[in-house]
Amino acid sequence: MNRTGSLYVTGNSLFHRLDGAVKLVLFMAWTVMTYMFLDLRVFVPMLIVGIALLITAGIPFKRMAFLFWLMIIFTVLNGIFILLITPTFGTRLTGTDTPVIPLGYNTINTETLFYVLTLSAKYLTLLPITILCIFTTQPSAFASSLNRIGIPYKIAYAVSIALRYIPDLTEEFRSTLNSMQARGMGISKEDGSIKQRLRNLAAVVVPVLQSALHRIDSVTNAMELRGFGTQKCRTWYSGKNMEPVDWTIAVLGVALLAAGIWLKVAVLKHFWYPFS
Repeated sequence: MNRTGSLYVTGNSLFHRLDGAVKLVLFMAWTVMTYMFLDLRVFVPMLIVGIALLITAGIPFKRMAFLFWLMIIFTVLNGIFILLITPTFGTRLTGTDTPVIPLGYNTINTETLFYVLTLSAKYLTLLPITILCIFTTQPSAFASSLNRIGIPYKIAYAVSIALRYIPDLTEEFRSTLNSMQARGMGISKEDGSIKQRLRNLAAVVVPVLQSALHRIDSVTNAMELRGFGTQKCRTWYSGKNMEPVDWTIAVLGVALLAAGIWLKVAVLKHFWYPFS
């Protein structure tokens, strides 16, 4: 966690300079584009562009390592479950069946393997833009941007508070877990059965949740004492006006989304399988 008490990483890249509302528009457009298609020809260019933007942002890998590995593990496990539970699912999408890996109770075919590859690329395509939006946006600046585009400032401020306290809760969870492990209550394989490890994990989660609720109560009381919510509008210390580059990127994002919708309706309507 950095000195601002958030996940924000200081930088001067294009994404760092963009307005928070523009980043939200790009994220929504990127997400809709990703979920519209089931075509590897779409995901590969998007993934390359996303990785390039992520590299130019200069975010240290250790800062985003947890989110990166979490997404990788989820993608791998999801692919394994699909192959084991529905080894011939690809046949429903392509109409062909090319057996390749026998399982005993069934046989994984090439169509399902390609489907898993496409689905994995689909999930990974969302990773770079998600990391960029999280680690290049100051919570207060993002909240002011949301308020400027019409979102009530109470909701915008709630988003800002959530972004600020996620790192604090993560750090407190790690500290509590280390304290429990020092007392012999770990959650690794060496610390007992699955049932016992779940009990130990609950012993960590409960005090962290209690601390989070206490912080929420403290923040709520402080905001009420300062009259938060009594006025229809408020000003923002970190607020700023949108610059030409912000409008340009926002229009470009909307245009790309419109182009994607046209592609989906007119050209790339179905699952792409190059070997049929």
